[in-house]
Amino acid sequence: MRRVLVTLVAAATMLAGAACGAEKATSPGQPDKVNVGVIAIADVAPVYLGKDKGFFSSRDIDLTLTTAQGGAAIIPAVVSGDYQFGFSNTISLLLGQSKNLPLKVVCNGNSSTGVDGQDFAGLFVRADSPIRSPKDLAGKTVAANTLNNIVDTTVRASVRKDGGDASAVKFVELPFPDQGPALQSGRVDAIFVVEPFQQAALTAGARKIASSYVDAAPGLTVAMYFTSTQLASQNPDLVKRFSEAMKESLAYADSHPDEVRTALGGYTKIAPEVRATMILPKWPAEINRDSVQALADLAVTDGLLTTKPDLDKLLP
Repeated sequence: MRRVLVTLVAAATMLAGAACGAEKATSPGQPDKVNVGVIAIADVAPVYLGKDKGFFSSRDIDLTLTTAQGGAAIIPAVVSGDYQFGFSNTISLLLGQSKNLPLKVVCNGNSSTGVDGQDFAGLFVRADSPIRSPKDLAGKTVAANTLNNIVDTTVRASVRKDGGDASAVKFVELPFPDQGPALQSGRVDAIFVVEPFQQAALTAGARKIASSYVDAAPGLTVAMYFTSTQLASQNPDLVKRFSEAMKESLAYADSHPDEVRTALGGYTKIAPEVRATMILPKWPAEINRDSVQALADLAVTDGLLTTKPDLDKLLP
């Protein structure tokens, strides 16, 4: 947790010397140049589709999509004004708000399918593992791509739902590509992966014991797009146009899964045969506020957050 919080606190200090990212970066009469920090995963397919379909250009936005390793890099870049908007998971944004970082969510990012066993992420064990359900993970080790974030929060929710001791689960940080081999070699007892790594786990014979995003809250809002409070206050019209374009993009992606799978081939290295079998996230246009509150409550229960975040300040 220390690394995550240090990164978030450092982001706040960057404001003092940051160039004003809220100012219009183009000449009068020209489209606004907007840089968005994203991650090269299926979750952000709608923004790529929206750019291709002209949803942003029709609103006078000249969109650039810049890939980053994750929210730990995107949040400080948005705070400093290097990006005008960014994509990050809900827990990272709640952590940022709890540290009084100047963040403002503008729209939904992606959501769980809400269907147990048919979500785009899941908790897996080896086929021959004695672990039959989440409660059996007490005293066991689970691999997470980032510690003290949305994975351990939702996995613990699965353990609690199953009647187990969530506080007894151990987590170790491993990048998604390394988790499958670690599971098969016995270095960890379980892994939590998203697509396309879920398909790789299934191909290797792993057994899914929980859909933790589903267990955490109905229709869980997994991630959201956000900006700085500086940009939100200085250029509300741009924020409004970006939010409208994103909502159109989300709705289009949700109703055109085949085009989503095609778009994935343009910004990821996911093979066509894997893209065809992946379970896609849901992309509702609106944020499920109740699910964000549920995650906040879970984070407080786990001690990840010491106080409940102010959702009115964070959410639109």
